[in-house]
Amino acid sequence: MTFRLSTPIEILHALGVRLREQRLAQSLTQRELAQMAGLSLGALRKLESDGQCSLETLVRVVQALGLLDELDDLFVLKRQSIAQMAQVDLVSRRQRAPRKKTS
Repeated sequence: MTFRLSTPIEILHALGVRLREQRLAQSLTQRELAQMAGLSLGALRKLESDGQCSLETLVRVVQALGLLDELDDLFVLKRQSIAQMAQVDLVSRRQRAPRKKTS
């Protein structure tokens, strides 16, 4: 499934399903994975059923399943041209957003 045309709810649901499939592929029960991740059983069930969870919960489950490598390319800036590379370099040096002028 590609997420390009999906709604946020559809994306969350698909991620929950994918994590459930990973858990089952590793022959883990929900209770076992919840314990491994340091989560309540309810939090894991909610994640798997509709994708609803905190970012920390997601990371804990991904870590417990041994899937941290899957996050390596998440939100990495893709450089495609010299101009884009220069812009990324400029942005990476900037520490704060510019101040708004007050009238």
